[in-house]
Amino acid sequence: MKISIVGAGHVGLATGIGLVILGHEVIFVDINDNVVKAIESAKPPFHEEGLEDAMERHRGKYLVERNLQNAVASSEITFITVDTPSDDSGSVDLRNLAEASSQIGRALKNLERYHTIVVKSTVPPGTTEGFVKIILENTSGKKAFIDFGLAMNPEFLREGSALRDFLSPDRIVIGANDERTREILEQLYRNISSPKLVVDIETDEMIKYASNAFLAMKISFANEIGNLCKKLGIDSWKVLEGVGLDHRIGPYLLKSGLGWGGPCLPKDVRTLIRQFKQNGEEPLILEAVYKVNKEQAYKLVQLLKKYVSNLKGRKIGVLGLTYKPGVDDVKESIAYDIIKKLIDEGAHVIAHDPLGVQKFKSMYPDVSKIIEFAEVPEDVLKKTEIIVIATEWPQYEELDYSGKIIVDGRRVKKAEKTAAHYEGLCW
Repeated sequence: MKISIVGAGHVGLATGIGLVILGHEVIFVDINDNVVKAIESAKPPFHEEGLEDAMERHRGKYLVERNLQNAVASSEITFITVDTPSDDSGSVDLRNLAEASSQIGRALKNLERYHTIVVKSTVPPGTTEGFVKIILENTSGKKAFIDFGLAMNPEFLREGSALRDFLSPDRIVIGANDERTREILEQLYRNISSPKLVVDIETDEMIKYASNAFLAMKISFANEIGNLCKKLGIDSWKVLEGVGLDHRIGPYLLKSGLGWGGPCLPKDVRTLIRQFKQNGEEPLILEAVYKVNKEQAYKLVQLLKKYVSNLKGRKIGVLGLTYKPGVDDVKESIAYDIIKKLIDEGAHVIAHDPLGVQKFKSMYPDVSKIIEFAEVPEDVLKKTEIIVIATEWPQYEELDYSGKIIVDGRRVKKAEKTAAHYEGLCW
């Protein structure tokens, strides 16, 4: 099949290259010149395991286009994978989605053959039919489910393993309200053997939010248990290891520490909380999930004060800026919250990250302009006696922490074994 992908971020690019590997032809569409140039050079504009090799290996089987209408006219299916960020209140910004839908609609107006539009961006329940469909129909003059197909197909990709997750997913969930669209998407994914669930569009939108909210809840639960274990002198990791052996619970993400960040879980939890309130329901569990996670950075700084009661003028090292290892993404990283608190207390921060420094500088100029960045982690150890570990990069397992005070939010075993004074956040 010929497929166009609108938005070449993590989801769009991994999805598109995955579809190329499955034998389809793909046209990427993006308005960012740097993204377009990167794809033309067969290089992803971000770090993602295996993606650059796949792009190089499949050169010539995909194109990149700035003109969305041209891409739609040259394809049979269009995936919308644009960013849908939310603010602190959980309100979702749909401007990118509106612009993409409008341009797709204008392309459909002059298209005589059937075309299928698939929303892959995370959107609140009711958005695809109550927002995207209206824009498409108004700009094209055609009817959804009759003249063109419309579906929801959420992504469940993890940054750092997005391409692998696309090719070997836990499940594929198709939200389709008409038989023709359902058959087209089932045909598209026929070579992936994972379980496939077909539901209506609005149910599919909710599945995405419920899935991410549950993952966030699992991590926050582990952290809350960890916080109590810390007070009781119990190793929470051993506790949670025992809990995770129950097949009804499982070990995945059941580790205590600094908690979750990144481009998905924070915004999706906020949005779901807002959805609860807008519909007259109290999100008791989800509000607690969010609160527990946000307080972990504060708890780590308080733990640090066990060794240094007054942080003013003290040099503090921070190892890790990304929200997890293996990625260069610093969006809603807890490292930022820690650094902000340290600066507010008057500390001088020296930070290191293997991949995330440039994006951290770009996203958080308020703190980046007043902290120091080390080129290698060894420089952080040379310049500081007190070090916070915020991301569990494997490189940090190779360091010698002798003579240092370490407050660890992620449990780096080498630090635990070699530091002069070691404190784990939840153990």
